[in-house]
Amino acid sequence: MTYRMKSLLGTSILSLALMTSSAMAETELRMTWYDDGNESAAMQALLDKFEQQNPDVSVTLDVVPYKAIIESLPVQLAAGDGPDLARVTDLGGLSKYYLDMTPHLENTEYWRESFGPFLKWLSPEGDAISGFMTQLSVTGPYVNKTLFEQAGVEMPGEGATWDDWATAVNEVASKLDIPIPMAWDRSGHRVSGPAIAQGAKMFDADGNPALVDDGLKAMATKLYDWHQDGTMAKELWGSVSGSTYLGANEDFANAQVVMYMSGSWQIPQFADKIGDAFDWWAVPAPCGPAACTGMPGGAALVAIKDTEHPEEVSKLMEFLAQEENLAEFYGKNLFIPGHLGLAEGGVEFASEDPRAIHALETFAGAVPSISPVAFDLQGYANNRVMFNALISRLGEAIVGELTLDQAFERMTQDVEKQLAEKERGN
Repeated sequence: MTYRMKSLLGTSILSLALMTSSAMAETELRMTWYDDGNESAAMQALLDKFEQQNPDVSVTLDVVPYKAIIESLPVQLAAGDGPDLARVTDLGGLSKYYLDMTPHLENTEYWRESFGPFLKWLSPEGDAISGFMTQLSVTGPYVNKTLFEQAGVEMPGEGATWDDWATAVNEVASKLDIPIPMAWDRSGHRVSGPAIAQGAKMFDADGNPALVDDGLKAMATKLYDWHQDGTMAKELWGSVSGSTYLGANEDFANAQVVMYMSGSWQIPQFADKIGDAFDWWAVPAPCGPAACTGMPGGAALVAIKDTEHPEEVSKLMEFLAQEENLAEFYGKNLFIPGHLGLAEGGVEFASEDPRAIHALETFAGAVPSISPVAFDLQGYANNRVMFNALISRLGEAIVGELTLDQAFERMTQDVEKQLAEKERGN
């Protein structure tokens, strides 16, 4: 056989192999994903396992910034140009774009038993099965415990109020020359839990949204005052406008913040970035006259109804939702399980970091004390309207563009206007 013939034969075999490989993966799915830490690695490992068992389906994991999930993904979904699956946090607000997988699932009872209370978050006006929680989250504060110890200041204990903590963190910052005593995520969701603790009802007696009341005003006024007296840094919230989200996780990780109001999803990132550089300590949600509560929430992986492959998407979701696969995913990423069986039976977390384990226990232990108002708000399909109005107008007041009274008035107007527009759109 001549070299020329060998070359042609080798090329033909290679081409045949490529054609066979392409033919085997008859269905190509795309999953839009964002990371809090590095959980896409754990998801990719599960997708690789799925593809090995299902060679006729390939899945591309598109990892995007969280901002793209909030701002770009809704536009894509509205245009019918979204992915087959997506990881989302606006659980009910995007529900009209979700696929009801019920006709394609082999065991719907497993889904209802395992994810029951959270399925309602994804289907506020029905009983569809559209996805599962990639993690259950609880909002709450972290403190730099090391700074408290260095300053000789005692941390407020259980039952402490936000005012108690404000006094304590200012004392620590003053003694050690720390630039930011307290930082919060610039997020309406993050503000809502403490507002509910102050007595905010969020809804009227008929169940209609009613954002502004005495409880919300009380918490918003505290945040306004803290920005004026230096407890919180205007430079953070003032660096963006509108409803734009901004976290202070990097400032906290760099020991520039004494207390950081965020949530349980930061645990894997802090375990990786901070490690044992200092004691980052989760503390219970500070109390108000009505409750000691944060907000529940989290992220969900959902199927998108415009997919051309509903059966394959549902098959993938059933694989990912298997208890052993979710146990692996939650455990690797230090996430509070959004699966009832695993929440009861426990998950083996891949960490020996006492700070991470303490944080997981603190946030998981906070779930029973979450106010029913907070659960109702999280399950409300248009909660994003309320969150956006709250944070955008409060932000304008903090930087001096509105008075607080004007901000409260605009919040109400914004919610009414946005809900009316949504109603017209429907």
